[in-house]
Amino acid sequence: GAAGCVATLLHDAAMNPAEVVKQRMQMYNSPYQRVTDCVRAVWRNEGAGAFYRSYTTQLTMNIPFQAIHFMTYEFLQEQLNPHRQYNPGSHVVSGACAGAVAAAATTPLDVCKTLLNTQESLALSSNISGHITGMANAFRTVYQVGGVTAYFRGVQARVIYQMPSTAIAWSVYEFFKYILTKHQEERRAGK
Repeated sequence: GAAGCVATLLHDAAMNPAEVVKQRMQMYNSPYQRVTDCVRAVWRNEGAGAFYRSYTTQLTMNIPFQAIHFMTYEFLQEQLNPHRQYNPGSHVVSGACAGAVAAAATTPLDVCKTLLNTQESLALSSNISGHITGMANAFRTVYQVGGVTAYFRGVQARVIYQMPSTAIAWSVYEFFKYILTKHQEERRAGK
């Protein structure tokens, strides 16, 4: 658990600036044509802190995502593969379902993170300060702009994205675990 938390902290610290740039370039009326243009503009106009404005939200989303993801996978493996044998079908199904559950449960956090990263103009116009800072401010702004249902905008796309991703990840993990374990057992038997 501690290793997963540290890995999430480091991963998100490295990837948060890239996520900010990606989301700003994906906005409907994005003024940026190239990644370098976006990075320079954000740095010049908002400072280095803009690349980490959503870092705590990212962590707040990713730590629960990983916890739900792993617990769901383990639960489903107990149900579908109680003897914990290499079974690609159970790994794919368990991985896909675990990703779906984790993605759905953490979508409100993802919506707020996206708002923090993009500083979307519609949301900014409803915000008193004209700038959205922090998760609490993002949660209030999302609610003001769209009510409770706004927290789940894009939930289907997020679930559809995560299902194959987590199914592939768990399948590859379990495959290599099986191969390495089998190789070790063969080496022990040969001694």
